[in-house]
Amino acid sequence: AMVSKGFRNATIREMYMFPPQNPDLKPERLMNYEVSYSQNFLQNKLSLGLNIFYINGDNIIQTSFIDGKPINLNSGKVENKGVEVSSKYQISKSINLSGNYSYLDMKHAIMGAPKHKLYIGGNFSKERWSFSTGLQIVSDLYTAIQPEKQSMSFNLWNARINYKATSLLTIFAKGENLLGENYEMNAGHPMPKTTVFGGLRVQL
Repeated sequence: AMVSKGFRNATIREMYMFPPQNPDLKPERLMNYEVSYSQNFLQNKLSLGLNIFYINGDNIIQTSFIDGKPINLNSGKVENKGVEVSSKYQISKSINLSGNYSYLDMKHAIMGAPKHKLYIGGNFSKERWSFSTGLQIVSDLYTAIQPEKQSMSFNLWNARINYKATSLLTIFAKGENLLGENYEMNAGHPMPKTTVFGGLRVQL
């Protein structure tokens, strides 16, 4: 069990650089209450975890409009409660699976925060080769809260393959958003669709 208190000072950009700057901003404040439990099974091949939390904060910096002009104000509040479940299973020396799910109940909408988030992934490694892939399912993520709330849901599938050519050189290829989803983290700013790239990594 844990109780923690935190704060975040306003950044230079939020206070002084360009509208909606405001030099009178106060630090954001936050209280977090958390209880977690974890357990291993099957000779430590399987691990499960449960986390329950409650977060309460105020003075959250948000952009508001006064006389039609944008300005940063300590006008936001945070009151979240939720649960997180995680698991990991080592099938063999070469293969492991992992997954986690989180549910977030927000009294006040928060930009970039989803109500549901599920991740399922796996890793395979054999001699010089390694491969990893994961699917993330995001539901009811707030992309805007002013002037009106906007949210969206999407699925992201990523994958990566590595080949260790020598003790110093690794060749890799990576694909992101392989399902070609149209999604945004912030309203009006679309994220890239399917992206594939590769490269070399040298360890000296």
